[in-house]
Amino acid sequence: MPTLTKRRYRARISVAPADIEAAQRLRALTFGTGGADDLDRDTFDAVCTHILVDDCRSGQLVCCFRMLPLNDGAEIGRSYSAQFYELSALARFDGPMVEMGRFCIHPDWCDPDILRAAWGAMTRYVDDHGVEMLFGCSSFHGTDADNYLDAFAMLKERHLAPRRWLPRVKAPLVFRFAQSLRLRKPDAKLAMLGMPPLLRTYLMMGGWVSDHAVVDPEMGTLHVFTGVEIRAIPATRKRLLRAVAM
Repeated sequence: MPTLTKRRYRARISVAPADIEAAQRLRALTFGTGGADDLDRDTFDAVCTHILVDDCRSGQLVCCFRMLPLNDGAEIGRSYSAQFYELSALARFDGPMVEMGRFCIHPDWCDPDILRAAWGAMTRYVDDHGVEMLFGCSSFHGTDADNYLDAFAMLKERHLAPRRWLPRVKAPLVFRFAQSLRLRKPDAKLAMLGMPPLLRTYLMMGGWVSDHAVVDPEMGTLHVFTGVEIRAIPATRKRLLRAVAM
């Protein structure tokens, strides 16, 4: 993937160990997961492609994420998400897949062009590699589900995974929101206020989620498995994404 520039931001694939270390440091700052060396790292870093978004003026790293390519659903057990979700249903998916993970934006930066640069890079990667499904874990800050009941109720009402792909429970701590909130009607405004920006973008692309959220005390988050079938993205949304990727 060539470098992609959006106004003052540049998205690129990491090319040196120092790039990955910078991404690990930004992740530790954003997620609060740094250890003694203030790096957020795991074994998946070695097998992923890392996308970095820099401020062209200062060179500051302002956003990063990683992509794990899979040939098809038969490799779903290799994914980070498979640690938390029982994904055997997706083993039948017959096209190239990519897991998008550890997405974060520097907490001191809030320019919407950063997200545009990131999604432009993701779109170019998906097109260049013929990816047919994009998936990952979408995280809510904190582990108290009561803070997000309208958001979860909206996910239950409008965005559950098709039954043929539905992830099952694997993690020891989960919030079964589709079951617990089956009678709750969401307040749309409160739901969107509580929805993480990354998840909102997935949903606008026609994405779907698991019927439960995993409570992750180590990361201090609640997260839902999220999938986007590329062929199902609305044509107008595809045109907008590809325009950003130019």
